[in-house]
Amino acid sequence: MRTANGKGETHHTSQQHAVAWLRRAIVEGELRPGAHIQQDEIAERIGVSLIPAREALKVLEGEGQVTYIPRRGYFVSELLIEDLVEVNMLRELLEDRAARAAVEFFDDDALDRLEQAAEECSRASTSGDVAAQLAANRRFHFGIFEAGSGPHMMRLIRLLWESTEAYRAIYYNVEAERHAADDAHARILEAARARDTERLVAELDAHRDHALRSLVQILSRPTD
Repeated sequence: MRTANGKGETHHTSQQHAVAWLRRAIVEGELRPGAHIQQDEIAERIGVSLIPAREALKVLEGEGQVTYIPRRGYFVSELLIEDLVEVNMLRELLEDRAARAAVEFFDDDALDRLEQAAEECSRASTSGDVAAQLAANRRFHFGIFEAGSGPHMMRLIRLLWESTEAYRAIYYNVEAERHAADDAHARILEAARARDTERLVAELDAHRDHALRSLVQILSRPTD
C-alpha cells in the first residue's frame, strides 16, 4: 500500500501502528509475560507485513517490554521486582529534576491542561477503563515533566516509562489503587497550582513510592 506521500511514509505508519498494537496487547494482558511472540502470526493479526512488525518488536526491545533470545525469537519480558525497583530509582532522579525545572513555566494554560488530564484519569478510573486511565495518567505526568525539560531528559524519562507500562497496567487493574492515584493527582495538581516546588516533588515521590510498594506486594503473591 502506498500513500500520496510515498512508500516510506506508509512503512513508517505501519511500524507505528504495530508498536501501538503491541504495547496495548502487553498492557491489557493479551500478550502475557514470558509469552513467545510469533512474528508472522502477530503481523497477520495487526494487519501489517512482517518487516514493520519486526521493527516494532525492536522498538519494544529497546524499551525493555520484549526480550530477544538468539535462535529463539522475541518474548514478552517477565515482570521482575528488581527491575521495577531499579527503574523507579532512576525515575526519581530524573523526574525530581524535571519537576523542579517545571515550576517556573507553569502558566494558567499549562495548569488547566494538567487539571483536564487529571479529570480524564478520574473518569476512566470510575468506569474501570484501564487503557484510558493509562493514557490520561501519562498526559498528566508528562505535562509536568515537559514544562521545563529538554529533549534528552524527556527521551530518558519516556524510555523508563515505556519499560514499566505493563507494571502500571497491573497497578491500575486494582480498583483501590485507581482511586488512590486519583487522590495523588489531586494533591500533585494542588502543589503545582501553588507553584510549591518542594511540595510538588514530595507529592510526586509519594505517588511513585506508593505505586512501587503496591506492585511489589502484587508481584510477590504466589501464582496458581
